[in-house]
Amino acid sequence: MATFNIYKLHFISPLHISDRRDDYGKSLRFLHSDTIYAALTDCLVKIGEKIPNNGDLGFTISSLFPYYQESEEKEPIYFLPMPFQTHMPELKDVAMAKKVKKVQWVDSDLYSIILQGINIFENSGQYVEKIQESYLTEKTLPFNIDGSKEFMISEVFQRVKKEDRTGQEDAWPFYIDRITFKDASGLFFIVIGDTTLLDKAIKLLALEGIGTDKNVGFGFFKYEKSTIEINIPTDAEHQVSLSLLIPETQEQLKMLLDSDKVAYDFERRGGWITGTTLRKDAIYGFLPGSVLSFKGDSKGKGCIGRIVNLQPYKEGKPLTTYPIWRNGKSIMLPIVLK
Repeated sequence: MATFNIYKLHFISPLHISDRRDDYGKSLRFLHSDTIYAALTDCLVKIGEKIPNNGDLGFTISSLFPYYQESEEKEPIYFLPMPFQTHMPELKDVAMAKKVKKVQWVDSDLYSIILQGINIFENSGQYVEKIQESYLTEKTLPFNIDGSKEFMISEVFQRVKKEDRTGQEDAWPFYIDRITFKDASGLFFIVIGDTTLLDKAIKLLALEGIGTDKNVGFGFFKYEKSTIEINIPTDAEHQVSLSLLIPETQEQLKMLLDSDKVAYDFERRGGWITGTTLRKDAIYGFLPGSVLSFKGDSKGKGCIGRIVNLQPYKEGKPLTTYPIWRNGKSIMLPIVLK
């Protein structure tokens, strides 16, 4: 059983996390590791801390995942991303199969079972009955008025945008999906490494907020440190990512894909540079939950990946006076596939 340090974020105001299309009418339910890392780096700059030349702050973090907690006195239920699969379980019951397909999050206890190579859904309805919304847990999640068990409550409301990034005024209405958390729930992330700079940065980040519309009070949170235990296999030929992963080299990428059992998804990462009308350069990264080969130079490492500079250039000249770091280092857990 391995013990990991975590940071729990309980939001005291609504939260909106934009997706890759900037669709304000729908908020994501988690935050990518590279996004929160960039926000922490920005906070360090604001308080006068020197950022290392390679952008490495001395720690690696997972993406932010949901947890449910009924009250501060009760034990939280931590959820991790369901590992991608090369094939779905063979379930004859169509309704059961559809229910399994909706699972996005698995609590840490059952996650430990999955890592050991046990297919908990294969030809069995035992765990299918434990599926609650997009969550898989043997513990009970709360009922809402509408009968659902979603502890991240979504509410879409209308706002009016008065100007765009160029400063041109042209008022137009739009809808934004804001997320609130039931009871003492929130988001958490796992951290490996020296947290000295992290502890300094997160104090300011809690006051500034994360996500979209921080200027109108979104994304403020309280935080606390805790730990999570995960039963990790000692002998595995594959690994699952808990962060956005950018491979270190072409050779490492080939080794990560060197198996007919790998299953993954990836996303283009870029976006606007905060406070400017400039866009960062873009790069692709593997999403959390990606199952990759566990061999070669990645064997035995708890973290792999690299930090890249997405500073934009035009005609060979940089458009900013400072680097734009994108953290593609990922926490990896070994997983047995049968």
